[in-house]
Amino acid sequence: MPPSAKFTREEIVRAALTLVRTEGFDALTARALGAKLGSSARPIFTVFQNMEEVQQAVMDAAKAVYKAFIEQGLAQEKAFQGVGTQYILFSIQEPKLFQLLFMRERAQVPDLPNVLPVIDENYAQILLSIRHDYGIEGPAAARLYHHLWIYSHGIAALCATNMCRFSGEEIGEMMAEVCRSLLKSIGEGNRND
Repeated sequence: MPPSAKFTREEIVRAALTLVRTEGFDALTARALGAKLGSSARPIFTVFQNMEEVQQAVMDAAKAVYKAFIEQGLAQEKAFQGVGTQYILFSIQEPKLFQLLFMRERAQVPDLPNVLPVIDENYAQILLSIRHDYGIEGPAAARLYHHLWIYSHGIAALCATNMCRFSGEEIGEMMAEVCRSLLKSIGEGNRND
């Protein structure tokens, strides 16, 4: 008869996520997680097969935290602009989770047209917000998304690594200014095609 679990799966994941939020993903070891739970590492493995399974559960939990930020952006009047702002706010409020999801080396390097669908499960919803907000579809919508993601990712990376600080007002103004410039460029490009 297997030993009964001292902690539930949810308790272990919550403790692991807290550990990652404060110390980073590399700090997530069986020993550190056991200490966070006030126990040895042994009870972890009555619920999980191995640390890779724990790490995947933490990745899933981090994605859920990020998704909540994106959903707040999508609920705003200007949903696409809201998503960009929420992406940056996620990097400010959850820097270690941002680094885990968006600043780690990948085994395979996607090209620009494929990077966003690979790293962000919200890609289709965000693309729809462009169509809804600006009436742009197809390659032009993807182009706007790519350019604004690159710009917002730069700001977010600066924030997540404490390289620079921006106020909410500064972020909103920068995002709006770049968005207007890109919309103008896309509009001019469509007239010239």
